[in-house]
Amino acid sequence: MSNELLTMAIGARLRSYAPYSGFAVGAALRTRTGAVFCGANIENISLGLTMCAERVCVGSALADGHRDFDALAIAADSRTPIVPCGACRQVLAEFAPGLRIFSRTLSGTKAEFSLSDLLPHQKDGILEKFHVEHA
Repeated sequence: MSNELLTMAIGARLRSYAPYSGFAVGAALRTRTGAVFCGANIENISLGLTMCAERVCVGSALADGHRDFDALAIAADSRTPIVPCGACRQVLAEFAPGLRIFSRTLSGTKAEFSLSDLLPHQKDGILEKFHVEHA
């Protein structure tokens, strides 16, 4: 398990903006070259406009020119380690279908997941014939 990445996610969690749910989440996304992009969830009174920590990381990485990810760490004050929501899973799968996900609670419980296990058949369905492989 990537302890350094999890530590960064815990630090990112402190920058969360979660006045409505009180559920702060931090994330750290690592590229294959070793660059790390951190993010925290940013809530909005219109809950549909809330940005999850994982997607904040992806946006930061893409804005800096990175698209090749190998690991994601997430941290939250929950009873069990959390996993990315469905929307985050789909966004992550766009760039890293085999991504390793490390999750940790503040009490120290850890878990590891594979994005392909959490979101099988990522590109199957009606849009499959329009899918273009990324270079």
